[in-house]
Amino acid sequence: MVKRWLPLEANPDVMNQVLHLPLPSGTRGWFLFHLGLSSRSRRRPAPSRSVQFMWGLGVPEDVGFCDVYGLDDEMLAMVPQPVLAVILLCPQDRIKESQSSTASPVETKARKMKQEPSKKVYFTRQTIGNACGTVGIIHSLGNAAPKIKLGEGSYFDRFYKRTADMDPVQRAAFLEEDQEMEDAHSVAVSAGDTEAKDGVIEHYICFSCVDGELYELDGGNSRPISHGPSSPDTLLQDSAKVIKERLALYSESNNFNVMALSGR
Repeated sequence: MVKRWLPLEANPDVMNQVLHLPLPSGTRGWFLFHLGLSSRSRRRPAPSRSVQFMWGLGVPEDVGFCDVYGLDDEMLAMVPQPVLAVILLCPQDRIKESQSSTASPVETKARKMKQEPSKKVYFTRQTIGNACGTVGIIHSLGNAAPKIKLGEGSYFDRFYKRTADMDPVQRAAFLEEDQEMEDAHSVAVSAGDTEAKDGVIEHYICFSCVDGELYELDGGNSRPISHGPSSPDTLLQDSAKVIKERLALYSESNNFNVMALSGR
């Protein structure tokens, strides 16, 4: 039987540190992203407790997720630098379709040549249902690790050291048995502004720059997908180009979220 978690809300506060109670059942909290416009329909109760997720597991508090409110140059310029990773939340019913229809010439050529991704890419498969949010965080931090000073002996420090020599399937199996991460994920889920329910259709995808290439990291795939040349300085802009192409496939939907993992 496939192991399933409840889905993680697309909210930087949840991923970094939450300072408020969850809202009552039925309150909508998705970040809506459509054609460069965004809105939040969330009410904030007075802070009453502190729940830590990413920062509580060893990530320094000068690194964290923030919202990307639009994909035009003006909005991208508002995102704190440096950008270490980008996470996209989008409907998953057309992810496989979009991966073939939006393939860049560089990506298409690489597929034909069966080019292997850089061995420096940290990638894991996802075998736990609804764990894509946490897997997105793992991909983001794992590929930004050389630029992030994780707390010595912290959860993430131990996690990446233990899984460094594993292949993507072994890493997925390790995560399935990792009770500490499952507990942290559950706490973060309970701290969201929306009631967590199984059966959501949205899916998290991470974009990272490794060895001068922009990689799309999706635990539902067997391997990373290259989207061509990139650099740490252009990671956000390069990711935005790919995301714009993805958005074009969902003209009838506005359930999108874009977040950046940034240094502060």
